[in-house]
This record gives sequence, C-alpha cells and structure tokens, in this order.
Amino acid sequence: MSKIHKQLKERRKALGLKQEDMILRVGMPRQQYQRLESKGNPRLDTLELVAKGLKMELMLIPQDKLRDVEDFLAGKKEMGGGFKLTATGTDIQRSPEDDPWSGLLEDGDD
Repeated sequence: MSKIHKQLKERRKALGLKQEDMILRVGMPRQQYQRLESKGNPRLDTLELVAKGLKMELMLIPQDKLRDVEDFLAGKKEMGGGFKLTATGTDIQRSPEDDPWSGLLEDGDD
C-alpha cells in the first residue's frame, strides 16, 4: 500500500468514517473509493476531491524540506524565521512571546 493510500485510509478512520460514508462526502461510490484506498492511481482532481472530503489539503513539499516538515508536524521541531510555532495535532499556533498584540485590547478590570 502506498503512502497516500495509507494516509487516506488512516484519515478516514480517524474521522470515524466508513468507506460507504464517502458517497455522501465526495459523491464517489464505495467501490471506487475502496479501489482508491487499496491500489488506485487517482487523477489529481479526484485526489483533491477526496482530500477535501476528509478535511485534508494536498501539498507539494520540496524534498530538502521534507524532514523539517515531518518533524514539525510530529511536534519535534520549531519553525524558524522569527516565529516560534508549535504544532498540536493539525493546529498551528504562535507562541505568546512572539505576539506583541496579545492582550492589547483586553480590559484591565479583571
């Protein structure tokens, strides 16, 4: 099973969906989706449609940056460039010390 097939299957299961549920999500018959998850070679537009139905994004990552991206998503690395970012699941947040606007509009009545 290819990496993409495995990711699609894992994501579907993580969302608590069955292959039959993809009919409603993306308008794809279960058998077609089953083929896609197991061995299919999807067209790009099909893959984009399925990704959207699974609340995912397709992304091309330069090979020389792949390890950094994987480490970041696993929470093992912070991104540089003046920003300290932390990854929690799929949410990305700025760290408080890098947000000079934090608390600026809050009332001091607490």
